[in-house]
Amino acid sequence: MVEQLKKKILNGGEINKAEACLLAEADLNELMSAANEIREKMCGNTFDICTIINGKSGRCSENCRYCAQSACYNTRVDEYPLLPAEQMVKQAQYNKDRGVLRFSIVTSGRALSDTEVDKVCEAVRQIRRETGIKVCISGGLMNERQFKRLHAAGADRVHNNLETSQNYFPQVCTTHTYEDKKNAIRAAMAAGMSVCSGGIIGLGESMEDRIDLAMTVRELGILSMPVNVLCPVKGTPYENNPVLSEEEAARTVAIIRFINPKAAIRMAGGRANMADEGRMCFKAGANAAISGDMLTTSGYTIAKDMKMIGELGFKTGLL
Repeated sequence: MVEQLKKKILNGGEINKAEACLLAEADLNELMSAANEIREKMCGNTFDICTIINGKSGRCSENCRYCAQSACYNTRVDEYPLLPAEQMVKQAQYNKDRGVLRFSIVTSGRALSDTEVDKVCEAVRQIRRETGIKVCISGGLMNERQFKRLHAAGADRVHNNLETSQNYFPQVCTTHTYEDKKNAIRAAMAAGMSVCSGGIIGLGESMEDRIDLAMTVRELGILSMPVNVLCPVKGTPYENNPVLSEEEAARTVAIIRFINPKAAIRMAGGRANMADEGRMCFKAGANAAISGDMLTTSGYTIAKDMKMIGELGFKTGLL
């Protein structure tokens, strides 16, 4: 069955939901090998590595049950307003110097205000002018006009995770809807920007929910899909959720590769809890990652990731 579905994809076809659900019961080693072959044939050996800066932290009005930055929960997260442009430029240069090709400005809150968009636009212009690194924006549920301004300033990608399936989303967040998410994604696309959107596994969702998420990403035409593995945060409603095994994460990634054969499947949050730092997932079809060091660290995270990328046979590049 795995071989038949692999051939279907390599011949230009797509699998449907029922076929994807069958993969949940397949032998893991066979599934991973087939998914990795699909990745190699459809995407080559390019590996897309990006970094983020927490550009605005805490005090978020939304009640996403996994999130340390929600004002609804007592997580004692750092709280601060939008960082000055100079600090964002400095970190962008720091990451560019270490071989990173894309830098994302991530902000807490439902959406950036127009005043905040003005400030982010100035930061983007400076980053592009002084470093040349590609810039992604994760600013919440913004509108097309705001996305157009950010695009004109030099940002070419928007990150907005759907988080989970449409069916399970009300169990995760009730202060905005799944349709709000999709509308923001469509607005970014209408503004001429590419989109990075995926979700979190380990929220209590089923494998069917993960499959539905991957199907929605495919339907929206998104070609960069982050996969976060929940890190339970003390003070949030999910603080006692069990951490998923590496095998469960790898199976999920492999199935996503079957559904989204041409996408950059991007390992994001949760790799720090994996003994192998995500290697099993990269052998199961993932070909991108968010790397995580900040200005106060020695830079070992990017260096270790770059070493791992080479050891796995990848070459860094943009997807």
